[in-house]
Amino acid sequence: MITHKPYPSDATDAEWQFVLPYLCLVREDAAQRVYNLRDLFDGLRWLSRSGAPWRYLPADFPPWHAVYQQARRWIDAGCFEAVVSDLRVTIRLAKDRKAQPSAAVLDSRTLRSTPESGNRAGYNGHKKIKGSKVHIAVDTLGHLLALGVTPANDDDRTQVAELCEAVQAATGDSVEVAFVDQGYTGEAAESAAADHGIRLEVVKLPEAKRGFVLLPRRWVVERSFAWLTRFRRLAKDYERLPEVLAGMNFIAFSFLMLRKAAPLLATSA
Repeated sequence: MITHKPYPSDATDAEWQFVLPYLCLVREDAAQRVYNLRDLFDGLRWLSRSGAPWRYLPADFPPWHAVYQQARRWIDAGCFEAVVSDLRVTIRLAKDRKAQPSAAVLDSRTLRSTPESGNRAGYNGHKKIKGSKVHIAVDTLGHLLALGVTPANDDDRTQVAELCEAVQAATGDSVEVAFVDQGYTGEAAESAAADHGIRLEVVKLPEAKRGFVLLPRRWVVERSFAWLTRFRRLAKDYERLPEVLAGMNFIAFSFLMLRKAAPLLATSA
């Protein structure tokens, strides 16, 4: 087995000790395990930050195909969803919040397509972008609750039911209200959310808007999108499969929340 080599994008020891139980899909002494898991994890971290193609992975890490294959195993097994869920609870408790939120914020962002994702891209006429739309729900601290990927021409309202169902599954039916923008208005969206025990509250723009206006609650999800722009892999839709794009968003939030929870992890280590 190849030993771990430090690299500038490495996870700290405390971060690694936290995520290790989530990433061990087979025993440590399993015959099929060739490369050090921490090296594979750090390679994935480097790639998501840099936005480079898989084949451009530096030689300091295991071969690109080994990192890719292990990343797909982690994504398919839902490892990073579990990491995000537990980190969200840890951070909320540290901030004297309840473990599970009672409010969420929903929104979407459109990623421009690339040759890799072009066959499933849709055209967003409002933003004049061809690509994919990432629908997310966050708590009032901006941490990810649920996520879905559709072609860019899909209406936000059509995803309310699926997103609300995922939110309640992630929080144990604790969410009572979801703040949304005017793109979610209408009886259909309101009814879809109500079917899952969530009341939609539309935050509207002031009638006399002049310049930048900070909308109550709505700014939280916009900040979450800004956090994701630190990961160049998510600047466009570089993935062939929608489930990989969704997984890369969970991976990015895992890294963001690990750094935010680092002082807490170091204390408990």
